[in-house]
Amino acid sequence: MLKPREAAPAMSFPTVDGDTWTLSERNPKSLTMVVAYRGLHCPVCRGYLKELNDRVDDFAERGVEVVAVSTDEEDRARSAKADWELPNLTLGYGLSVDAARKMGLYISTSRGKTSIGIEEPEKFNEPGLYLVKPDGTLYSAFIQTTPFARPKLEELLKAIDFVNANDYPARGEA
Repeated sequence: MLKPREAAPAMSFPTVDGDTWTLSERNPKSLTMVVAYRGLHCPVCRGYLKELNDRVDDFAERGVEVVAVSTDEEDRARSAKADWELPNLTLGYGLSVDAARKMGLYISTSRGKTSIGIEEPEKFNEPGLYLVKPDGTLYSAFIQTTPFARPKLEELLKAIDFVNANDYPARGEA
């Protein structure tokens, strides 16, 4: 079980920009935000990541570095970046199912389903959002079993303002 104030799970994956993103190498002023999305087949992810793409600068103004990742393979991640028009968002891919489980994410199987005309991968992660402090400890985690009920980005921005202004500690470690 992930606990705030303890080391966040190791996270490292390639990005569609040709880099390797590694959590332990990040040095944000305030927090690193890792958004795990379900993949190209998910219309809810499309809307959420589009809004996130449009808010990347708002998070950066608060000292928050943002990345999104899924278990999708490179070609699907590249399609998501292009088709969903995500020029401002660092988009990772190739998160292994084992790594996703270590992050506390739920894993689904496709059962031959398609969504918005795009076939689901055999196995894929369900959504999650992590806020990690510069020292690598988990500040907060939002983990879902379905694509619905994700943290509202406007509310998250307000919460980060409060956290930064008041040095508000992580909760839930007991």
